[in-house]
Amino acid sequence: MSLDTHDIRGAGQASPDTEAAQAFAVPDLGHCAILLDIDGTLLDFAPLPRQVRVPAELREILTRLNELTGGALALVSGRSLADIDLIFAPLELAAIGGHGAEWRTASGGKITLRAQPLDASLKHKLAALSTLGPGVLAEDKGYSLALHYRLAPEKADAVRAAVTTICAEAKPGTVEILPGKFVIEIKRTGITKASAVRELMDVAPFFRRKPIFVGDDITDEPVFGVVAELGGLGFSVGQVDAPVNGRFAQPQSVRAWLAQLAAGKGAAA
Repeated sequence: MSLDTHDIRGAGQASPDTEAAQAFAVPDLGHCAILLDIDGTLLDFAPLPRQVRVPAELREILTRLNELTGGALALVSGRSLADIDLIFAPLELAAIGGHGAEWRTASGGKITLRAQPLDASLKHKLAALSTLGPGVLAEDKGYSLALHYRLAPEKADAVRAAVTTICAEAKPGTVEILPGKFVIEIKRTGITKASAVRELMDVAPFFRRKPIFVGDDITDEPVFGVVAELGGLGFSVGQVDAPVNGRFAQPQSVRAWLAQLAAGKGAAA
């Protein structure tokens, strides 16, 4: 099961809904699992993490896709499960949070913990980097800490250098630095989205289904490899350093494509 690599254009291009449905056809959703990154993939970036917006129609689309896949739809994020639930409330889905530190297989299901929170003293040192200037913001995700500089892109080098210096003081092999889009995140080593996805795909209702994953960032790249091993399909938003079956231009295009799948218009013939 393979597709040629395509670009799906966003706003300003002709018929993104139709292009997505035709170019990214997928097998019968009754035999698939849909795995979706959130920020930069499903939702547009916002100046502040808490300012992301979930369109009402997207909740309806995800609800329908969850039904069509028999509950095998999961959100995959660096955000904690608690934060994911707040953003998508009242909708609650299966999810992987904290870059794989925690996951659940269904709404209201048991939460599986795969890591301990990041060391409090390390968080304190990293959070203090918000003093580098206005627009540098610290976000405590529990299992990790993110430093955002979307509002101060000129601070990128200073933030990265300071983070590297602080993390060099930690016990070797205990923490990992993840660069992202106007953000740098620090988490414990050994826990990844990819390893969590592999575990999730071994349990019901995901077991023996073909995974379809959409992601946009460096933390999503290893997931594409796992999905390929499992005979699934991987789609990126923008360019990633991993083999994918196709690329979307922006989150708006992903949402349009999902709407087509939910309406039964994106299944392979």
